[in-house]
Amino acid sequence: MSDGRLPRRRRWVGWTVGIVLTLLVLALGWVTIRGIGAVDNLTHVAEQSSDLKAAIAEGDLDRAADVSGSIARHAASANDLTSDFVWQGFAAVPFVGPNFRAVSDIAAIADSVGTDALTPLLDVAAEVDLASLGLSGGAIDLAPFATIREPLAEASNVLDEALERAEGIDADATLPPLADAVREVRTNVTEAATVVGTLNGAAILLPTMLGGEGPRTYVLAMQNNAELRSSGGIIGSIALLRAENGRISLERQASTLDFPPLTDPLPLSESTVALFEDGPGRYLQNLTSIPDFAEAGPAIATRWEGVFGGPVDGVIAVDTVVAKHLLDAIGELSFGPFTATSENVVNILLSEIYAAIPDPVVQDQVFAQAATGLFGAALAGGDPRALLGALATSADEGRIRIWSAHEDEQSVLAASTVGGTLPADTDAGTHVGVLINDTTGGKMDFYAHATVATAIGSCAGTPTTQVSVTWTNDAPADAATALPPYVTGGGNFGVPPGSTRTLVAIYGPEGATLSRADRDGEEEPVQTTLLGTRSVVQHDVLLAPGESTTVTVQFQGDGAGERINSVVQTPTIDPPKATREELRCTS
Repeated sequence: MSDGRLPRRRRWVGWTVGIVLTLLVLALGWVTIRGIGAVDNLTHVAEQSSDLKAAIAEGDLDRAADVSGSIARHAASANDLTSDFVWQGFAAVPFVGPNFRAVSDIAAIADSVGTDALTPLLDVAAEVDLASLGLSGGAIDLAPFATIREPLAEASNVLDEALERAEGIDADATLPPLADAVREVRTNVTEAATVVGTLNGAAILLPTMLGGEGPRTYVLAMQNNAELRSSGGIIGSIALLRAENGRISLERQASTLDFPPLTDPLPLSESTVALFEDGPGRYLQNLTSIPDFAEAGPAIATRWEGVFGGPVDGVIAVDTVVAKHLLDAIGELSFGPFTATSENVVNILLSEIYAAIPDPVVQDQVFAQAATGLFGAALAGGDPRALLGALATSADEGRIRIWSAHEDEQSVLAASTVGGTLPADTDAGTHVGVLINDTTGGKMDFYAHATVATAIGSCAGTPTTQVSVTWTNDAPADAATALPPYVTGGGNFGVPPGSTRTLVAIYGPEGATLSRADRDGEEEPVQTTLLGTRSVVQHDVLLAPGESTTVTVQFQGDGAGERINSVVQTPTIDPPKATREELRCTS
């Protein structure tokens, strides 16, 4: 006969379930409260990051230090709230775990960057008077670089580690709002790591490269983005710089007419010949078609030495848009019949000059005046902080490339953004690239623009990376008659006036192989080669005014289907931004 009580085993099971449910409810409440606090702190970090960028850009280091301190406090709080054993336990739960891990990773990254990179950097920046760089009169005081070198190196290491961790977060495994936050953090850390890494490299290299241990000479190649080449544009003018004890002077300017085509071309890599035949080896103007500046730089130096003698210590290539960034810091500049500002200098140098001055020889003279005036104004009257910001922006957009004839310096440059070398893939992410080279024989790329889209995933069970480039000729309908022959090419290279002919090359992740290439959905003959271990596919595109076309390439195998770390692109006048799209698998 029962006394109404549950059997001992059932009571034990009931108590256990009750305790577990109670603990689970308590744990959920715990992580919810802490999660709300962490998200609130991270929101403050995100909002104040924009304030910090603005303060640094304006040179207001006092405000930057205050904002940085606030960022560090909020980031540390978020990290504390998401690093206890309860939070980490939820991070191990299937399905929801990636969201908890992502929040704790973001908080840890923000804490590391705020505490170990931003704060020390701003502390040392407050001790260094940027005006002491002494840009007035063309001299740069090299002493401050000794002060900032160690903090920059430490901050660069912290940011590199933070970037590696940020790239390791699988945003696609998290909820959409959190995925956007992960990508934003990754973008911000990438920008910071790029800028600080560049400054760190500069602190290491500049004292020597600016002649601190003896005079140096550098060839300065100025690229014209209205006629695109892989690294930015055709070489339109060229000059020789001299650096000694931090003092920079313009020693000589030359025209491309001083460099006639070579009967025997310079030796080129197999990949360069496969893409462009021997043109870069014969014509100085086309040396910037070479995708890797570690190959292009010494070739440019060889051409200069062949005409004017040498040796030279290095080569610096810049494009026209650098002038826009510099004028943001300098103000107005007059040359020839023009008065240029940051708002109109690109239009003047890449379009208006051809209508106002039909004679190419006189055009070259005005280009030389512009280069001399810009160079002189930057050294004589620019605000150092604004100039450094302009150069950092230009480098970040890939508009400055530097090669050194000195092996120790070149090894540092090759690992930086200004080295212009092909990127290396890592376990954290892969790179793809888009190279654009004009073959119109004119200056029609002022009217052209590109958009780039990437996609990753799996097709037929095989990891796949897809890159699509849409190339558009936005020239006016009457371009054939409205634009000067020097701009349209005048039909001299087999391209109808007003049309553009362009080589659009796309390369994939290291080790991946081409699986499909099409143009507007239709397959057509293409050029293929290897850039190192990267497969590259090049389409020859002819477009009339108003026409547009989309080239799509898919890569499969090793390295494909992984997270895309970045898209390396030819720096066009208005740089295309890469977007993400759905992978299109075809039978």
